[in-house]
Amino acid sequence: MLALHDVTVRAGRATLLDGLSLHVAPGEVVAVVGANGAGKTTALRVLAGERRPDGGRATLGAGDAARDLGALAPDALARRRAVLPQRATLAFDFAVLDVVLLGRMPHAAGRAADHASAARAMERADVAHLAERRYGTLSGGEQQRVHLARALAQLDAPAHDVAGDARYLLLDEPTSALDLAHQHTVLEVARREAEAGAGVLAVLHDLNHAAQYADRVAVLAGGRLVACGPPREVLTPAVVRCAFGITVMVTDHPCLACPLVVPVGAGAAAEVELPLPVL
Repeated sequence: MLALHDVTVRAGRATLLDGLSLHVAPGEVVAVVGANGAGKTTALRVLAGERRPDGGRATLGAGDAARDLGALAPDALARRRAVLPQRATLAFDFAVLDVVLLGRMPHAAGRAADHASAARAMERADVAHLAERRYGTLSGGEQQRVHLARALAQLDAPAHDVAGDARYLLLDEPTSALDLAHQHTVLEVARREAEAGAGVLAVLHDLNHAAQYADRVAVLAGGRLVACGPPREVLTPAVVRCAFGITVMVTDHPCLACPLVVPVGAGAAAEVELPLPVL
């Protein structure tokens, strides 16, 4: 399990996370939603081991075997979790294949195994046809999918045969630069990763994407956890109004077994009392 325990993060006088506890378990997709500035990316960065909390703990593992992320060697952590950031930059204009192969750096699998992993990852991210293209010639959406392939290649390893060696994929706004078809391609990849045993956490802005693809939805507001649970329990008009300051109607999706969130008007979130977490 990858978890935050009562985590606080500060930046100067601002509190970015305020006593946040959140976890992602192997085999599930957790969507993190909230308004701009709610603390979503900060929470992901702490879970990734990229930002040390000012209070609380970020751990990997279950029970007595849980270890602080800061105590893990970088290469060991890199073999267990991969991150797709909101924006990724490259100093050199590599070929796409070489970008994806960067994900294999924590492994000592050999050239043939690394190229096979990269090929599988590019196929899943729908960038195999771009393998020989220079990264700088790609559109923003294509570049984002290349980095998804890099993250998938990083997690590609033989089936774990030691208890507790689950892998985790952390996605920060993975659909932000993508067209409609590729938005769902990426989220379907996330869903399949979870079905294969990985834990997936995705920061999303589209509540209907969260409803369709997530097992649990965590709603943040002001750096705090407002609600967390299955989409039907969490994506309610009261919670959405509290977190986003907008009035919505929530109904059954006409085609899928999930709720459908339809905005109907803006409102003043400050007038709404924070509901108790749905845990």
